[in-house]
Amino acid sequence: MEEMEEELKCPVCGSFYREPIILPCSHNLCQACARNILVQTPESESPQSRRASGSGVSDYDYLDLDKMSLYSEADSGYGSYGGFASAPTTPCQKSPNGVRVFPPAMPPPATHLSPALAPVPRNSCITCPQCHRSLILDDRGLRGFPKNRVLEGVIDRYQQSKAAALKCQLCEKAPKEATVMCEQCDVFYCDPCRLRCHPPRGPLAKHRLVPPAQGRVSRRLSPRKVSTCTDHELENHSMYCVQCKMPVCYQCLEEGKHSSHEVKALGAMWKLHKSQLSQALNGLSDRAKEAKEFLVQLRNMVQQIQENSVEFEACLVAQCDALIDALNRRKAQLLARVNKEHEHKLKVVRDQISHCTVKLRQTTGLMEYCLEVIKENDPSGFLQISDALIRRVHLTEDQWGKGTLTPRMTTDFDLSLDNSPLLQSIHQLDFVQMKVPATPILQLEECCTHNNSATLSWKQPPLSTVPAEGYILELDDGNGGQFREVYVGKETMCTVDGLHFNSTYNARIKAFNKTGVSQYSKTLVLQTSEVAWFAFDPGSAHSDIIFSNDNLTVTCSSYDDRVVLGKTGFSKGVHYWELTVDRYDNHPDPAFGVARIDVMKDVMLGKDDKAWAMYVDNNRSWFMHNNSHTNRTEGGIAKGATIGVLLDLNRKTLTFFINDEQQGPIAFENVEGLFFPAVSLNRNVQVSTVPPRVPAAPAHSTPKAARGWYINP
Repeated sequence: MEEMEEELKCPVCGSFYREPIILPCSHNLCQACARNILVQTPESESPQSRRASGSGVSDYDYLDLDKMSLYSEADSGYGSYGGFASAPTTPCQKSPNGVRVFPPAMPPPATHLSPALAPVPRNSCITCPQCHRSLILDDRGLRGFPKNRVLEGVIDRYQQSKAAALKCQLCEKAPKEATVMCEQCDVFYCDPCRLRCHPPRGPLAKHRLVPPAQGRVSRRLSPRKVSTCTDHELENHSMYCVQCKMPVCYQCLEEGKHSSHEVKALGAMWKLHKSQLSQALNGLSDRAKEAKEFLVQLRNMVQQIQENSVEFEACLVAQCDALIDALNRRKAQLLARVNKEHEHKLKVVRDQISHCTVKLRQTTGLMEYCLEVIKENDPSGFLQISDALIRRVHLTEDQWGKGTLTPRMTTDFDLSLDNSPLLQSIHQLDFVQMKVPATPILQLEECCTHNNSATLSWKQPPLSTVPAEGYILELDDGNGGQFREVYVGKETMCTVDGLHFNSTYNARIKAFNKTGVSQYSKTLVLQTSEVAWFAFDPGSAHSDIIFSNDNLTVTCSSYDDRVVLGKTGFSKGVHYWELTVDRYDNHPDPAFGVARIDVMKDVMLGKDDKAWAMYVDNNRSWFMHNNSHTNRTEGGIAKGATIGVLLDLNRKTLTFFINDEQQGPIAFENVEGLFFPAVSLNRNVQVSTVPPRVPAAPAHSTPKAARGWYINP
């Protein structure tokens, strides 16, 4: 019950309520405290003057706070009655509960009467210290407010439940232990307060003082006071006015104050409101239970935060230590390079010193020998060796003049450590308050394969709250090898071209942001087509090429040869396709073969180094690459002929067929890279691709297998 204690204390004096009264705003005050905060208002604002002016007002009129606010919550601690220059200003104070209260404008006259019986100044106003709503009292003064008997009973039970010694109710700071209780005043006193506030003389001499324990018992045994009507003090409350929301007596009803109001029996409304309060308490109890559980969660969070902090600090220290270790290792490597350069410079200089020393010794010896020869007086003997000596001297001099006296090495170290990027990185080293994104989900209904291309689609989980900055799509090599990145970007759909025919690929996707990367998605197994079937590509063809039959048939509007490529490229495996000659007039020379994507489009296929082709007329054929004609072979084409192209990238060979018969030897060898089917023709020829002859799918094939993929379990 200790949590309830603040509900039982007066906001003005900070002590338990004594004779509490209920203000119209539903807040409570001690009756004595209410008298202490009364403020006298100007005569023109009294209820009598308002009634005289004809304005209809109730007994307790709240002041118009918009026009004249008696006290402001945001002022500097002083309040004045707005509109009257002569009204005194009164400093506000704070109660022990921290609520602003306003003392009376002038001290009340000394009296020995109880607060309820003492006279109230005329035209008094009271402001609730909790909600700051102001109202003017009528002639009844504080007697016009109902007494809160229920609150009194709760306070009595609360005080009786406390086992601690009874305290004096009049001590201002630290209450001392009570020594007596006055049964008439119903107040506990310590000795100093009793001598000061309850002297044994005058009317107080007749009061009976008892020990505190006896006073507690007498309080407990005293009958509960019956609530009486504020207008008719001799009448007990017996009915309840629903509109006014207050108990009334029979005399109030007889006087007609509530004639048009709905009135119910007091006992029935008492039970009804008790039931409503109990129901409201059930909801509040649930909220209190949730609050307790929430507090437990918060306390657990405190513990978890402390544990995570220790773990995070250890991780941070480990990361910084790793950076320091890496820097120390790099420092050692750089110092090793400096030492190596140092040793190299010393070796070069020392070698040059040794070489110059030997040469100088030889030069000095030659000079001394020549000087001694000059001293000889035998002309014939001198002339016999003088020419050789002169040549040796000039040769030695020339040897010294060819950079011998220039240092082969500088003393400076031509090394400069560029540490600015590292320093900038260290200065930018900071925490990134993000989390790794969730694992992407493959959208299987949008994934498919076509020929040697695969299309994959994915998305973020619906409840993902961490954004992804991009995605990484990985495929293996079609033979169960290592995964490799084939796409990095923000899009959620990707088509991968140039895969191998009749191959099985494994694909997976992951998301990333500044914090890191997510887990991989499930692995998607992709099966490419067994054989090639392609349409011609209008996007890369010459403008004179004419397409029809869904780009499966082509011809030309020009008499010159023009090149058109297929849409499908090949880089691995064995591929065979056929083309039929739909029209063949005036014996032209169409060419069939393979080409790079950047082949020349306005000349016959094979004229440049980007195409490998066989061109053929009605009698014979030739192979051509980089404008080199080879292997003339008898046998030509006519309308209805079928040309076959066999590209074996495993053996790196290209072979041609006419009407299912091989035309000549293997046309080209050592072909590797990415190739596209290619044809060159003019207006006299029209050709079409032939659909591949593929066996029908087995009866047990599933729809997913028909789409070319399945999830790896």
